[in-house]
Amino acid sequence: MKEISDLEVPVGLRYTKDHEWAEQKGDKVRVGVTDYAQDQLGEIVFVELPAVGDSLEKGSVFGTLESVKAVSEIYMPIGGRIVAANSVLASSPELVNSSPYEEAWLIELQPQDPAELDALMDQKAYLEMLEKAKAEG
Repeated sequence: MKEISDLEVPVGLRYTKDHEWAEQKGDKVRVGVTDYAQDQLGEIVFVELPAVGDSLEKGSVFGTLESVKAVSEIYMPIGGRIVAANSVLASSPELVNSSPYEEAWLIELQPQDPAELDALMDQKAYLEMLEKAKAEG
């Protein structure tokens, strides 16, 4: 497991308590899982993503990541309609481990309410949450 200081946590993204990230891309939002999430899960062997066109509420499950350790659900950071799912991950799920922010984005969505992004954590708040959780053990 990586130390918190060794994690990649880019500035400019928004983060959830469940370790998803969201990035505004014009009028769309790209979503993935954080470096912390992939590090905790271990080697990712399968990614299940929703169908394009699905509309999901904030907080609902939109897919799963299967690692050699466990299957973990992935949650919508904001509500919206799925406009793209990263099909590359079907044949290369390990990209979630090696490139969680660039190549291994999971979905793009058309947000129902773009203001929901503002309620998510910035880099500083996310790192503080990780530090606090580590301290509480």
